[in-house]
Amino acid sequence: MDTRERIMAEALDLFAERGYEKTSLREIAERLDVSKAAVYYHFKTKDDIFTGILDSLMSRVDAIIAWGQEQPPGAGTRAAIVQRYTAEIRSSVKLIRFLQENQASLAHLDAGQRFKAKMKGLGQLLAPAESGLPDRMRAVAAIMVMHVGWMFREEHAKSDQEIEDAILLVAGELTSSDPLGT
Repeated sequence: MDTRERIMAEALDLFAERGYEKTSLREIAERLDVSKAAVYYHFKTKDDIFTGILDSLMSRVDAIIAWGQEQPPGAGTRAAIVQRYTAEIRSSVKLIRFLQENQASLAHLDAGQRFKAKMKGLGQLLAPAESGLPDRMRAVAAIMVMHVGWMFREEHAKSDQEIEDAILLVAGELTSSDPLGT
């Protein structure tokens, strides 16, 4: 892991532990046992670190959206999108937990707004804008289930596979109706 990746990993740990607003660049440098100047070499601001962390997930979400846009609309495509996004969330649980718990702090950041737009794009694949309101609400609820479901792991599930199966079941049920008759 290079220094830039180490900074982002430690920053995410601190953001998750203390919250975004309460974490300073100095604390990130101390955790890494490097100078603040070493952190500044890679990132000018804390917001830049957050953007770097989030960009990795957003590029994978972009790939899912691009794939989904190339597929014929229908239940099979929606199920595959749910499956692919659930797998990405599984590999990014700490980040998703941080995003869920720090929404108010991140709402004003450009990266937070871009992530919100990505989720809107994902939701539109699950229920296009011309779908009825109930189907669009189901799509949003499915995305929320995929995000929040992993947080149940520690208290409610025996394994990652058990929680993933439950997420796929619930999100799949929410997106199984055919919003446009396709």
